Amino acid sequence: MQPTPEMMAPIQAVARFMATGDDARLGDAFAAAGVVIVENFAPFLFEGPDAVARWLLGFREHVAMDRLSELEWRFGEAQDFARDGDRAYFVLPTTWTGRTHGRAFSEQGGWAFVLQASGEGWRILSYAWAVTSKA
Repeated sequence: MQPTPEMMAPIQAVARFMATGDDARLGDAFAAAGVVIVENFAPFLFEGPDAVARWLLGFREHVAMDRLSELEWRFGEAQDFARDGDRAYFVLPTTWTGRTHGRAFSEQGGWAFVLQASGEGWRILSYAWAVTSKA
C-alpha cells in the first residue's frame, strides 16, 4: 500500500515551505497538539505546545547558516506503510537538491511520518529526518 494523495498533502506542504520559506504554504500541515519533530539541525528535537513554531524558527536559522538556496525535493515510493484507524506510518525515501554556500549539493534520506486523521484531513503528528548520503 501507498499513502493516498490526502495523506501526502501535508507532507507536500512542508516540503514546499522548506523549498520556498513561505510558511503561508504550510496551512494546517501539522496536528493541533502533540507534534514531535526530529531534525538534523539544533536543537534536533522539537516537541511540546510550541514545537512547530520552534521548528519554523530553527529551519529558517538552518537555511541562513548553511546559505541554502534553490531547494528541490523528490520523493521515492513509500516504504513500510501501515495504517491503524486514524493513524498512518510510512517512510518516504527523499532526495533534496540545491545549493549550500554557493555549491550544488544532493542529500538523500528517509523521512519517517506518523499522520493523524481528523475531520479536516490528514495532519503530521510526527516526523523524523535521517540523512543517508550526501554529495
